[in-house]
Amino acid sequence: MKHETAVMEQAMSLRTGAYWMPFTHNRYLKKNPRSRILARAEGAYYTTAEGARLFDCASGMWCCPLGHGHRKIAEAVARQVKELDYSPAFQMGHPKIFSLAERIVGLAPAGMGQVFFANSGSEAVDTALKIAVAYHRMKGEAARTRLIGRERGYHGVGIGGISVGGIAPNRKMFASLLLQGVDHLPHTYKAAEMAFSRGQPKWGSHLADELERLVALHDASTIAAVIVEPVQGSAGVIVPPAGYLERLRAICDKHGILLIFDEVITGFGRLGEPFGAQRFGVVPDMITFAKIVTNGVIPMGGVIVKPAIHDAFMTGPETAVELFHGYTYSGHPMAAAAAHATLDALEEEGSFERVRELEPVLERAVHSLKGEPGVLDIRNIGFVAAVELEPLRENGQARPGARALKVFERAMEDGMLFRFTGDIIAMAPPYISTQAEIETMVEKLRATIRAVV
Repeated sequence: MKHETAVMEQAMSLRTGAYWMPFTHNRYLKKNPRSRILARAEGAYYTTAEGARLFDCASGMWCCPLGHGHRKIAEAVARQVKELDYSPAFQMGHPKIFSLAERIVGLAPAGMGQVFFANSGSEAVDTALKIAVAYHRMKGEAARTRLIGRERGYHGVGIGGISVGGIAPNRKMFASLLLQGVDHLPHTYKAAEMAFSRGQPKWGSHLADELERLVALHDASTIAAVIVEPVQGSAGVIVPPAGYLERLRAICDKHGILLIFDEVITGFGRLGEPFGAQRFGVVPDMITFAKIVTNGVIPMGGVIVKPAIHDAFMTGPETAVELFHGYTYSGHPMAAAAAHATLDALEEEGSFERVRELEPVLERAVHSLKGEPGVLDIRNIGFVAAVELEPLRENGQARPGARALKVFERAMEDGMLFRFTGDIIAMAPPYISTQAEIETMVEKLRATIRAVV
């Protein structure tokens, strides 16, 4: 109790000026930061510096589905710091990272073979893009350098990731730094055809044929890879049309193009399967992951590749470095310990089965918001959902994002911590949530939506 009081007092007396916060309206937040300072967390709830208890409607940032302060993960990390706190990543290894790679391959779709570790989703994406281009070079197809992303796609904030990404605010300031030879598929969302779909929309599989147009424009011999999120998370839970991913896979196979799934959000159970690839029945050539692999406790990311990709590099003298890429903290022992404990917990707690049980609960609850003031669309799949709101208007002009910000702030007053992007409220509750907590979350969102007009 004494320690908890000290933590709360420290949080209340913070000076905020020195910290430049990421993806944050710094000036607005720092006018009154106290309600936005999280002091502690336990299970599915945060506690603010003011003592308010908030249900974690988004599993942190899509990354803490087993809840906060998980005992087994905490114990594993504590043991690891005493056993081996750091191991050089280059020319050396440690037991837990080899066994972790094996476990992750075991969870991945059949046909995957090796894991290259990074420290975040952004690093994982840039790693996958580099591997794709280098792979074709190793095969004697050095002209295959072009990368294809998708509009409204989010692939982190590395230069590679924002180049293939398709969210304008992430790109516009850095236009001069973006990779050359990048093109984009159209996004797959059309409200007139898809609004209020439950699960995968029936309309839209033909949008994958836009890849054939890009192939005709650039020639397949210049294209290295296509990267997409199975479900576009940061864009507001855009669910792929039925048949769309299958069609992308077929076109990539036809033209010798690698297909990369960015599963930083959908990996490790969010869709009720180990990876979104299994949910949709489509096996890509590479899968990027991060977030849930350690339950958000220690940063970790990585790329899972098919053996043919890995083996293409295993040539020349045995003493030669095959891929000149990596990070000081690749496969960090602390992250590996947290990941092993997380994978143990996912299995022991039946997390994937739990998501499948709760998916219809979330679907029924969130779609009951149809018809509420300003609700333009509702989307869901697995244990993730989004409510898209009509922008507020002032003097006849739309104010994008203003309504969602008001809903976000009002919901916090009612004990709910949602995630918002633009005017979209996103939900990705912890796997440990109860049916009552899910229903309460949606009912409180309903009350908040009605209050913000």
